[in-house]
Amino acid sequence: MRLFGIRDYRRLFGAQVIALFGTGLTTVALGLLAYDLAGPRAGAVLGTALTVKMVMYVAIAPLAAAYIDRLPRRTFLFLLDAVRGAVVLALPLVSEVWHVYLLIGLLQAASAAFTPTFQAVIPDIVTDEADYTRALSASQVASTMESLLSPVLAAVALTFLSFDRLFLGTSAGFLVSAALVLSTRIPDARPGGRTGAWEKTAAGIRTFFGTPRLRGVMALNLVVAAAGSIVVVNTVNHVRDVLGGTRSDVAWMLAASGTGTLLTALVLPRVLDRAAARTVMTTGAGVLAGGTVAAAALAATGLLTWTATALVWSAIGVGTALVITPTGKVLRASVARNAIPQAFAAQFALSHLAWLVTYPVAGRLGTTAGFPLTWSVLAALALTGTAAALLLWPRHDGRPTPTALTAPARTDRSALTEAA
Repeated sequence: MRLFGIRDYRRLFGAQVIALFGTGLTTVALGLLAYDLAGPRAGAVLGTALTVKMVMYVAIAPLAAAYIDRLPRRTFLFLLDAVRGAVVLALPLVSEVWHVYLLIGLLQAASAAFTPTFQAVIPDIVTDEADYTRALSASQVASTMESLLSPVLAAVALTFLSFDRLFLGTSAGFLVSAALVLSTRIPDARPGGRTGAWEKTAAGIRTFFGTPRLRGVMALNLVVAAAGSIVVVNTVNHVRDVLGGTRSDVAWMLAASGTGTLLTALVLPRVLDRAAARTVMTTGAGVLAGGTVAAAALAATGLLTWTATALVWSAIGVGTALVITPTGKVLRASVARNAIPQAFAAQFALSHLAWLVTYPVAGRLGTTAGFPLTWSVLAALALTGTAAALLLWPRHDGRPTPTALTAPARTDRSALTEAA
């Protein structure tokens, strides 16, 4: 059966896509809201809000994966969408910065719980093995495309709408997602074993520390976070205060980075057929480190103009795609088949921990010390991560032997999505 011929999967996938883009558009609008509330301190506000997001993802997602088999899943997904819709609707009404932190905590807690719940539902709806594999790929593609296209969509929308209307649109999107969930037949889960998501994540983290190529991936997570924090946290103040741009210009500059990522991601699969993942990913780290160094140097000399900013932001987008796109392939090749969920859960936690380090640096230090010094610190982190990846990931990395992590054999295909 063709995957999208499955009625329940089609509707649930639609709910996921709408919810993903709602979250992405909210992130763009949040930066503009922070600027309205705090002006020059917007970077500090946005950095703190995004730090709250990372904390919620690291803490909530494993708990949701561990306990979802004890909840009525359709009702749970519906409530998560309803909560997100209500929170986004309330965001343009806030008048204090702490209101933003509270609402973002609620929003991201709901988003962190939605993803593992959705993943756990897939094997109960898509029963054919080939269709199930395609469903997992479709979910990953949707997540990637959201991060690439949300800034572009926000830029187009802000050409015609004020940013508070953007919140209204995303709130409506979450309600549509909730309606699609309600129209889907989702069976309640059968109670699983007692091995919790935290234990799975810990097992995966031990594997990362014990596998040379995965230690390299850990270092690359820091590079991505260091460069990405400049774009995500500091764009709004750089465009509005330094370049004198508009709200729409903020979204278009974010879209410059997303375009670099998108174009690279489109051509990269053919490159990966010929080049080793290590070569591609460390090249991406070099591009990211170079981008952060260029941002710091140009900011210090006053030469980070509109054109220069767009070029540097696009380069950061290219480097991000070069590092992130092959990561899943490296993880799958480095562990046994039955240990793939643990590896992905560990990568989820470790990558978000890297952002927990760099978001506050970009936000707080950027506000108090200025962009040249802040971006120099982030450039130092990116260079350190690049050097560590080159040292930790052996140059002559032979064909992976996926025995780095062992776990009891599982025949239940839901094991492929647990804790991922």
